[in-house]
Formats: sequence, structure tokens, C-alpha cells
Amino acid sequence: MARIIRPTAYGSPEVLGVVEAPIPAPTDDAVVVAVRAAGVNPIDWKLYSGAFHEVEDEHLDSAGVGSEPLPQLGLECAGVVSAVGRDVTDVRVGDEVVVYPVTAAYADYVVVQSDSLFAKPSAMQWPEAAGLMLTGTTAAHALHAAGVGSGETVLVHGGAGGVGLMAVQLAQALGAAVVATAAERNHDLLRSLGATPVAYGPGLVDRVRNAVPEKIDAALDLVGTDEALDSSLELVGDRRRIASITGSARRAEAGIKVLGYGPGEDSGAAFRAAARDELIEKVRSGELRVIVDATYPLDQASLAHEAGLAGHAPGKLILVP
Repeated sequence: MARIIRPTAYGSPEVLGVVEAPIPAPTDDAVVVAVRAAGVNPIDWKLYSGAFHEVEDEHLDSAGVGSEPLPQLGLECAGVVSAVGRDVTDVRVGDEVVVYPVTAAYADYVVVQSDSLFAKPSAMQWPEAAGLMLTGTTAAHALHAAGVGSGETVLVHGGAGGVGLMAVQLAQALGAAVVATAAERNHDLLRSLGATPVAYGPGLVDRVRNAVPEKIDAALDLVGTDEALDSSLELVGDRRRIASITGSARRAEAGIKVLGYGPGEDSGAAFRAAARDELIEKVRSGELRVIVDATYPLDQASLAHEAGLAGHAPGKLILVP
């Protein structure tokens, strides 16, 4: 038998439970992956808390919103191919893979189409591989939407979060300088990645201007606070160069780029899909690394979600079956 983590009701992390099911078999055009690690992301607890916003029909699968009464959790993972459908010719049993997108990755095994599989870089540990894709594609999309390029300076709100740490590295790979907001306990980490850290809170705009006297060309709002929006609007001259991954009425009305799966938001589906190969290559070249804050056993998913909701973790939280 195999284990799957499922919410038993809508609510807080204590509704998560372990369900046993037979080890799946692949359909003709799919493969089965034995999961070695699964990424934990804010969308996971938003789905079963009832806090997740309306999703356009064409993005239901990408957002993890299926036809079942309760959501399936886990949109990214890494593992070893354990079975291959008879029509699949480009994957073999034993291949070590990064898997994205996928649904129900909080499990011992997942069934997935082969176009969601990418060869795991040999230098990556399983937790790092599991945490690469969702934050990586989100950060890449945000930088693209804000038009960040070489020689520019970008302000990253929430620089020590999972998406923020990816954005810091990917922006520098583009040739941009980065100013990143974070709690002071995470400033050394950001400096080690080449960013200029500033503390959030009252006086943020002045601290940014003192830290980087040149203009701020673009901003990424990865936290969704009023402070992030207001300071971005004050510091960035062109509102079209502010991208937010958290939707709100204020952001929709501000004339900035709002990214997501809701009505009127930019999903970036094609861009994100194309970015996956580039993320793998940047890991192989040493330009990008996944920073894992903590790992949890699969059956302690509720504890991982509690830690994520507390909001103090720099980098990724990972489940390990």
C-alpha cells in the first residue's frame, strides 16, 4: 500500500490526514514516480483553508484545483521512475527526475505525464530537487513580467522567502542588481547571494534609497502587504514594471502586473512551462541553488504547514516520504 496526505475537511493544518491506497499503475501514456521529496508551498494550505481565490477554468489543474470535493495537495516533487506506460519511450525505470507540474505529490507515488519530468541534476539532493520548480518558475515569471534586464536594479519584497530567494538569484543571472526586503535575521543569507538587504517596516522607502542611491527600475511584490505595494509605487516610475504574485483589489486597481490564476490575472502558463529547462540548466551551471529551511516526514505534513503559516522560514519546506 501507498500513503497519500489528504485534507479531511476544509480548515487549518490539523485537518490533514494519511490515507492508504494501492500503489498506482501507469496509464499507457504516463509513468509512476516513487516520490523521494515533495515541495511545500503556500498554495497548498490556501487550497484547503478556503482562502484560495477564484481560478479560471483553464488553470484549474495548474492551481491544483481538481474535480474532487477536497483538494489534492502537492504541486511539485522529485523521485525515481518506478513504472512506465507502454506508449512512453523517452523515460526509463530508475530515472531520477524532477516532477512539475503534478497533482497529489504529498504521497509515496504519483502518476504523471512524461512531459512533466526533467532529469535531476546529479549534484542536487532530493529535497533541493523537490523545491526547485514552483518557486523557480514563479520567480522567473515575475522578473519577466516586470521586464527586468541587465544593468537595472530590482526591488524584491520578501527576498528571503522561497520565491524571493529564487528571484534574487535569477535577477542577478540576468545582470541586474537586487535590493531585497527581509527580517534582519536573514540579511546575511541575502548578502551571501549578492543582494543588498533592507529591513521591512516603517521607513522602508528611505532605507532603500539610502542603500541604493540609483533609481529602482522594477519591483517584485512577493508578500502582498500594503507596504510592499505603496513603497513600490513610490520607488518605481513605471507601474507596469511592478509585478505582484498576490492579487488584491488594490493591486488590480493600481495598474501594476498582477500574476496568478484568477480572473484578469496573468498566469504566464507558456512562459513558466518554457522556463523549466532553463532552471535545470542554471542549477547544473551553478548559477542557481535551492535553499531548504527544513524537511519533515510525509506523515507530519501538518507540522510543515504550521511552520509555513508562521512565515519565518527562509527558503523551502520539504516533505520526505
